[in-house]
Amino acid sequence: MFRFLRRPLAHSDSTLHQRPRLVAITGPLLAELVLGIFVGLVGLWLASKVSDTASAAFGLANQVQATFFLLFRIIGMGASVVITQNLGARNRKAADDMARAALGASTWIGVGAGGTLALLAGPLLQLLNAPYDVMLIATPYLRMLSLVLLLDAFNACMGSVMRAHMYTADTLMTMIAMHVFHLLLAFPLMHGWGPIPAMGIIGFALAAALSRLFGVGLHLMLWQWRLNLVPKANDWWQLRRKLLVSTLHIGLPGAAENIAYRLALLATVSMTATMGADALAAHSYTTQLSFFILVFSLAVGFSCEIMVGHLIGARQLRQAHQLVSKSLKLAIFVSTSVALLVALSAPWLMSFFTHDKAIIATCTSLLWITVILEPGRAFNLVVINALRATGDARFPVAAGIASMILVMTGGAWIFGVYFHLGLIGIWIAYALDEWTRGLIMCARWWRRGWIPAVRTTNRRLRHKDTLNDQ
Repeated sequence: MFRFLRRPLAHSDSTLHQRPRLVAITGPLLAELVLGIFVGLVGLWLASKVSDTASAAFGLANQVQATFFLLFRIIGMGASVVITQNLGARNRKAADDMARAALGASTWIGVGAGGTLALLAGPLLQLLNAPYDVMLIATPYLRMLSLVLLLDAFNACMGSVMRAHMYTADTLMTMIAMHVFHLLLAFPLMHGWGPIPAMGIIGFALAAALSRLFGVGLHLMLWQWRLNLVPKANDWWQLRRKLLVSTLHIGLPGAAENIAYRLALLATVSMTATMGADALAAHSYTTQLSFFILVFSLAVGFSCEIMVGHLIGARQLRQAHQLVSKSLKLAIFVSTSVALLVALSAPWLMSFFTHDKAIIATCTSLLWITVILEPGRAFNLVVINALRATGDARFPVAAGIASMILVMTGGAWIFGVYFHLGLIGIWIAYALDEWTRGLIMCARWWRRGWIPAVRTTNRRLRHKDTLNDQ
C-alpha cells in the first residue's frame, strides 16, 4: 500500500519544476474524495440498519459537523494557494514558513471549533428543528464528533501542504490507510464485539477520532520524508500573524463563501426537518449519493487551483486560462454523465438504505433534478477555485453569498414551503442557485476580472524575493 515508503527522498526543490498534467493530479484527488464519501456512505448504511430515524440523526449531525469543518478551509485553502504561488516563483523557504504557520493556526481553530461543537450540540440541533426522536440520537453523536474536528484540523492542514507540493499520490495513500482503519474500528464499536459494547453511531464517531489520530502520525512522516519538514514544538501553537496575512486574504473570503453555502444549506435542512423524519432521511440519502456525482468536479476544481497557483507564480497567464477552459469542459461532461447514470439507477440504489417506497420515490425525483443541477455546480467548483488561485478571492464570496441568500434559501422557502412542493421545491432552489453562481463566475473569468488580483500577487512575490536576496 505505502509505495512512498520505498521511494527515495525527493530533493527539497523538486516540486518547483514540476508541471504535471491535469489528470495526473486529479486522479489521486478524485480517489481520495471518493474514499471519504464512501466511508460516509458506509456510516449511513450502518445507521440505516438501526432505523430511518438513526439515518436522519446521522445525516443531520454530519451536516452540522461539516459546517464547522469549513473553518479549517480558512487556513488550508489560503495556505495551499500561497504555497503554490511561492513554489511557482521558486521560493521554497517562503513555502515552508507558510506550512509551519498554517499548522499553528490550525491548532487554535481546531480547539475553538471542537469546543464550540461539544458545548452547543443540543442547541444547534434544536435550531435546526430536529424532531425529538432524532435529537436523542444525534446529540451524543455530535459531541463525540467534536474530538474528530480537532484532529481533522491537523490532517486538513498537513494534507493541503502535501497537495500544494503536488504529492497527491502520497496523500491519497495516507487517506486510504486512515479510512480503512476507521472502517475496521467502526464495525465492532457500532455493533459490539466480545467485551466491547454496541455503541451505535457514537461508535462510528469514536472510530473516526482514532483513525484521525493515526492520520496525523502518517502526515508527520510524510512531511519529514517528502518535504524535509519537521515541526518544532512551538510550530503547533504559535500564531505567526505576519505570515498568515496573505493566507487570510485568500482563505477568509474563500472560507466565508463555503461557510455561507453551508449555512444556507442548513437553513434548507431546517425547513426539511419541519416535514418530518422521513423527509430528513430522504434528504440524507439523496445528499450522500449526490456527493458521488459532484466528486469529480470537486477533484478537478482542486487540481485546477493547485496548477493555476503554480502558473500564476510563474507568470504564465495564458496557460492558466487554457487550463481552466479544459478543466471546465471535462468536469461538466463527467459530472453530468454520472448524474444521469445515478438517476437511472436510483430505485435500485435506494433499496440498499430503505424499503420505504415513498422515500425511494422522493429520492428518485430529487436525483433527476440533480442531472440538471450538476453542470451548474461544475462551473462553481472549477471556476471559483481558479479565481481563488489567482488571488481574486473577494468577488466569488460577494456574488456567491447574494445568490445563496436570495436564490437558494429564499427559493427553497418559496418552492418548498410556500408552494408546498416539499423536497422537490428545495432541490429546484438548489439547482437555480448553482446555475446562477456558476454563470456569474464564468463571466468573471472570461472577462479577465482576475487580472488585477494577479498583478497584486506578483508584486507580493517579487517583494518576498527581494527580502530573501537581502
